[in-house]
Amino acid sequence: METPASSAHPRITIDPHICHGQPTVRGLRYPVQNVLEWLASGMSDAEILADYEDLEVEDLRACQAYAAEMLQVRSIFRLAS
Repeated sequence: METPASSAHPRITIDPHICHGQPTVRGLRYPVQNVLEWLASGMSDAEILADYEDLEVEDLRACQAYAAEMLQVRSIFRLAS
């Protein structure tokens, strides 16, 4: 069953039956990690959207925001250790 990763990130969903439960974009088979890798490789928003027509620019920003939040949470846990 697809559920939003959090109320702050409704475009990021987690479903144990899609991509082995990795966070994905809107229940599609686009893991957040892949989108971040495309952006990190230097692909522009326009290139990504042209290659993956069911993605929207808001999805790209949602992946970045989700990753930033996950890093913040991990940093807090490291400081507490």
